Amino acid sequence: MKNSFSIQNAVQLRRLVFSALFLALALVMPFLTGQIPQIGSMLCPMHIPALLCGFVCGWPWGLAIGFIAPLLRMVMFGMPPFYVAIAMAFELLTYGLVSGIMYRKVFKKQTVGTLYGSLLTAMVAGRIVWGIVKVILSGIAADAGAFTFAAFISGALLNAIPGIVVQLILVPAVVVALQKAKLIEALSAEKA
Repeated sequence: MKNSFSIQNAVQLRRLVFSALFLALALVMPFLTGQIPQIGSMLCPMHIPALLCGFVCGWPWGLAIGFIAPLLRMVMFGMPPFYVAIAMAFELLTYGLVSGIMYRKVFKKQTVGTLYGSLLTAMVAGRIVWGIVKVILSGIAADAGAFTFAAFISGALLNAIPGIVVQLILVPAVVVALQKAKLIEALSAEKA
C-alpha cells in the first residue's frame, strides 16, 4: 500500500515537472522563432509544448498548460494581443485535451500510428475551436475585428503550413524519444 502511494506521488510529481517545462517552453519559444521574421509566427511555437504536454502528461495537464500559456505570455510580455491570446488559449487547451485523450484513452495501444492519429485529430480539433472562438469574439467585441471563412482558412491552414509541418515532425519525434529513453514510461503506464 505504501509503495503504491509513493509510486503514484512520483508519477504526479513527474507530470508536474514536465508540465512546468512545457509551460516554460511555451513562454520562451516565441522569442526564438521571432528571430526569423519571414516565418517566425507561422511556426506556431506555442502549439508544440501544448501538444507535447497532452501526450506526455495526459489530458488534464495538457488542457491546463494549453489554456494558461497564451494568457500568461500576454500578461508577462504583452504578446500575443488580448483577443489573439483568448482564441489561442482555447485552441491550445483543445490541443492538450484531445492529444491526451486520444493517445491514452481512445487508442488502447500506443504506437507511432496512434501517435500520428492523435496528433492530427488534436490539430484539426484545435483549429476548429480557434475558429469558433474567433467568430464569437468578432461578434462580441468590435475591436476584435471581423472574422470570415477566408480568414479562418488563411489563419488555420495556409499561414500555418510551416508550423503544421514542424508539429508533424517534431512532436512524434520527441514523444518517441522520451519513450525510448524511458523518461515517460511511468507516465504512460499510469492513467492520466
